Amino acid sequence: MPLPHTPVPTDAEATRRNPVGTHVPVGKGLVAGALTTALDLGCETLQIFVGNPRGWALSTGKPADDEAFREALVERGIRAFVHAPYLVNLGSPTAATYEKSVRTVAHNLTRAAQIGTEGVVVHTGSFVDPSGDPTLFATAMRQVREGLLPILEAIEDDRAPWLLLEPTAGLGRSLCAGVEDLHGYLEALDHHPKAGICLDTCHVFAAGAPLDETGGATATVDRIVEIGGPDRLRLIHANDSMDVRGAFKDRHAPIGQGHIGEGAFAELFAHPATDGVPFVLETPGSRDAGNPDLPLLKQLRATAPVRMR
Repeated sequence: MPLPHTPVPTDAEATRRNPVGTHVPVGKGLVAGALTTALDLGCETLQIFVGNPRGWALSTGKPADDEAFREALVERGIRAFVHAPYLVNLGSPTAATYEKSVRTVAHNLTRAAQIGTEGVVVHTGSFVDPSGDPTLFATAMRQVREGLLPILEAIEDDRAPWLLLEPTAGLGRSLCAGVEDLHGYLEALDHHPKAGICLDTCHVFAAGAPLDETGGATATVDRIVEIGGPDRLRLIHANDSMDVRGAFKDRHAPIGQGHIGEGAFAELFAHPATDGVPFVLETPGSRDAGNPDLPLLKQLRATAPVRMR
């Protein structure tokens, strides 16, 4: 039973504090496809791609569809996010890949603003080269700065979407794998006030975060706050892991059916720094009717004692 100083929130309070949802396909369109699917699943938040996730084409929207989606999000109280294509890599040694990555991030932020979403999730990238030459890492980080900082500086409205940095699982020559590497990445961006953090639980676990230990998720978020400061954590990708801690493998598992376990997600819901932070599933089948992950997250949220800041 929760202690008196850690009350369990009501359903409405819990929803406002931590809306939960999943990544959904756009399919028939922003409203007829993405939003309709999300509502049918019982989502309170959603994430989408605004183009081909495995291609470079910069898809332009239709103003009427964009407006309808924006208005529907407000009317329904749904918070939404965009995920940048998987090909984006600001650390790539290939000039064409780097240049396309910069254009794609800028385009996705523009589209995110047009459709009324809160942020664009971008993988933090890799310098790819297997030689391990330390100068290549430094070069890649300069590219990150030169590519992303002008995009961030161009954001003039505080209400504009955030650029949400998602640390990777650590496979290959990652520029930012796990929580500790966020320090250098944010430094490269001068800790810009619109550079936020997306915590992917599978990724940070794969990179070594002790989410499978009691208190491990709490300590992980504590460290994120120490590195990034308050309110930089803007989104959580809620994914269990098929592999053990530190395996550097990005293989998502259903909540409670992997090596992370349900306890970590309960701790995340209870942490004061997650107040107002949505949880988005990217687990196998999470956008299928009848999938148990979304109801399980809601159950864990409902029973998590909320600790005040």
